[in-house]
Amino acid sequence: MKRRLLCLLTLESRIVPAAPTSWSPRGSGGGGALYSPSIGWTNSSEYTIASDMSQLFRSTNAGAQWSEVNHTEIQGNHYAKVNFTNDPLIRFCLDYTVVGGLDLIRPSKSTDGGATWTPLVADPTGGGAFNLFADPQNPSRLIVSDYTTVWLSTDGGASFVQKFSTADTNTGLHLAGAFFDGSNIYVGTNKGLYVSANGGSSFVLSTATGIPVGQAIVSFSAGKSAGVARFFAVTATAGNVYAGITGADNFEYIGVYTLTAGAAAWTASMTGVSPGTYPFFAASAVNDANVAYLAGGSDAGAPVVYRTGNGGASWTAVFNTTGNQNINTGWQGAGGDRGWSYGEYALGLAVAPQDGTRAIITDLGGAHATTNSGATWNALYVQPADLNPAGSNITPGDAYHSSGLDNTTSWSLTWANQSTMILGNSDVRGQRSTDGGQSFGFGYTGHTLNSMYRSFLHTNGNLYAATSSVHDMYQSTYLQDSRIDGGDGEVRFSTDGGANWQMLHDFNKPVVWVAPDPTNANRLYASVVHSTVGGIYVSNNINLGGASTWTKLANPPRSEGHPFNIVVLNDGGSPTIVASYSGRRNAAGTFTASSGVFVSTDGGATWADRSAAGMRYWTKDIVIDPADATRSTWYAGVFSGWGGPPNGLGGLYKTTDRGVNWTRINSLDRVTSLTIDPTNTDQAYLTTETDGLWYTTNLHAGSPTFARVDSYPFRQPERVFFNPYNAAEVWVTSFGGGLMVGSTSPTPTGTQVNDGSTQRSRVTSLAVSFGSAVTLPANAFTITGPSGSVAYTQIVSGATATLTFASLADGLYTLNMPATGYSFGFHRLFGDSDGNRTVDAADLLAFRLAFLGTSATFDFDGDGQVGANDFLAFRLRFLTSV
Repeated sequence: MKRRLLCLLTLESRIVPAAPTSWSPRGSGGGGALYSPSIGWTNSSEYTIASDMSQLFRSTNAGAQWSEVNHTEIQGNHYAKVNFTNDPLIRFCLDYTVVGGLDLIRPSKSTDGGATWTPLVADPTGGGAFNLFADPQNPSRLIVSDYTTVWLSTDGGASFVQKFSTADTNTGLHLAGAFFDGSNIYVGTNKGLYVSANGGSSFVLSTATGIPVGQAIVSFSAGKSAGVARFFAVTATAGNVYAGITGADNFEYIGVYTLTAGAAAWTASMTGVSPGTYPFFAASAVNDANVAYLAGGSDAGAPVVYRTGNGGASWTAVFNTTGNQNINTGWQGAGGDRGWSYGEYALGLAVAPQDGTRAIITDLGGAHATTNSGATWNALYVQPADLNPAGSNITPGDAYHSSGLDNTTSWSLTWANQSTMILGNSDVRGQRSTDGGQSFGFGYTGHTLNSMYRSFLHTNGNLYAATSSVHDMYQSTYLQDSRIDGGDGEVRFSTDGGANWQMLHDFNKPVVWVAPDPTNANRLYASVVHSTVGGIYVSNNINLGGASTWTKLANPPRSEGHPFNIVVLNDGGSPTIVASYSGRRNAAGTFTASSGVFVSTDGGATWADRSAAGMRYWTKDIVIDPADATRSTWYAGVFSGWGGPPNGLGGLYKTTDRGVNWTRINSLDRVTSLTIDPTNTDQAYLTTETDGLWYTTNLHAGSPTFARVDSYPFRQPERVFFNPYNAAEVWVTSFGGGLMVGSTSPTPTGTQVNDGSTQRSRVTSLAVSFGSAVTLPANAFTITGPSGSVAYTQIVSGATATLTFASLADGLYTLNMPATGYSFGFHRLFGDSDGNRTVDAADLLAFRLAFLGTSATFDFDGDGQVGANDFLAFRLRFLTSV
């Protein structure tokens, strides 16, 4: 599919003074497929992970917190693996950004430590790259391939020379890995091991035997120590190893092999790899020929990881999912809200290039890392303080704070009250918060289908929701009836803030929208999607709950069963129903002219087609302008399609006469929705498919000016929601970018623990600094730790907010300022006088000097003197860490 992106002739100023300048992730983290993890060369605490939802995530503190590289710099996907080098500023990666309507994959380079990225002008693949491998010890050398051909650059990507290729256009040339060793370069491929002994001037196929005919290398890594280089390879069925293959094909696994450089044959190395497990990835540190890891799937439906410390002579399972034996989990795992079958199999594996004790595995739902050779693993998608301890089942229903590693799709956000929020998702179904959106979890019953598309709070106090077993509705991949008709769908309701959901009606077909009638509290409308029975349905007796009855309304002209938004206007007497119908493609993939906006003034008995010509193929949200008392001003988001007539129609359309006439007031290629600021109706946010979030401060001008909100990092926001209890908060759902919140409130510039000293033996206060004097609401911050929330007293003086509390228990803590997304991590460990998170010999010396004195640092019992009780507490913690 080629997506048409119009060149904007008026890309107005990017200065957006009224929009948030920073955004904070919300939700429970994880949730979607993650690929191509990588660990830094000069900093083994720097991690990157890619997502097929376009993100390139980055952490600089070993995965405790994650940020997203802005979509305007680079976008990720399956093979967007960051290639770090020994120059901390230089790194390479594949960029999957859509450019000029084309789905390009371009080799890109950063020269400022990953902050900004530039596609290589000399890209030999013409935007069709499949793999990229850079020499970590020589940033001038990198290998790039397309489907059949490999090129080498020796000048940092300024130019390339073709090196080898395959004539096999069926499976192409899959690059399984590369190892640079001075003048020797080794490239593992599905066609064999290519070797250069002259710095890449020429390559030849290795003649080493040992891998049987019918097997092909699917993953390749190597390490070298004591002058010995050793290669590790995972093989799979040769005819099914193709360029672009992912870990989803782990069931093609056949064997694991090792080869010492210069040896004549590969050696089968599968001792310890259990039957019913299917390694796909091999990874190793480049400075150790003996340590390597394997990762893949299993018949048990859980990811597997093996480790060798003896060069592949034997392997040991180190990711032990039964009972979460050695895994500190988030919400996924044994006993959890989702089991290990949600992650299912590895989609990526990385080992720190110079530290074989560190590794990362990614899967269909999250990521986990070890820093101790696989002895223990930590989930990376929730904040560290929320981790469930290894060795026991997860308690379902707990709430979690996202670490920022979140690639869920979220559609709707509803406040049941000031503290209770319902987030509608695909894949993870939906989430619930009971602390004003600080944390989210799956603490509810009754909703079990894949997606919750829309929810709202009724005037009767109930929540109502549209749910479906079919995800990604009306995205480009879910427009054909064959992908939708087999789905299930329900309207659910809750009388207790979303804790428990009850069946209002089972349509046995996907439901994507529910809307109330402001003139009749017992009337509800639902959008049901199906090729023959799809349309808009109405109930006039929802007060009967599960006994409610539903009737299908007449089909609008041209429509073919793909209803979307419903808005009911209170016009006095019979209400006006406004509905959008979204895109549809027939079996041949051609768009049908069945989309648009339709209006009924007789309860749905008849409909008028109120669609502009450009809205007939792929209309999205219909929004009524609250500034127009007559309710005659509407906005419609429209996507451009492809294949001829649907091309170039996208943008934001406006009518001031209820759809009789429309004007396209913004020509971005694919616009989803518009949200108008309830406190200033001249201000509004516009969401797009690939161009990010946009903002205007003059919506009611003849030609409103929209500017991209460059602080919002993700390319496809879905809808914007204003917090009804805090006008400064702006919440954004997205197609694969999770949930984020921004604020116009002042943002902290830093936080000081206690008096600024390094000790973390006793922690009783935090001083949060701002750039200028501030006025803050009470409880503007949250402090969470091992036992949950920490109570505190807040005093604001000038540009500083001081939070005081009783001395904390040992553990990891996080300070958050929800309105701004600011987060600060710290710890408390009694006896840790130098703040290094370990009570060691240096702390013992400091304690001895303080013994029988009045040092507050070591006064554990608070009696004013460092005595025997304090020594007992110190001794219990000696040689421990947090």
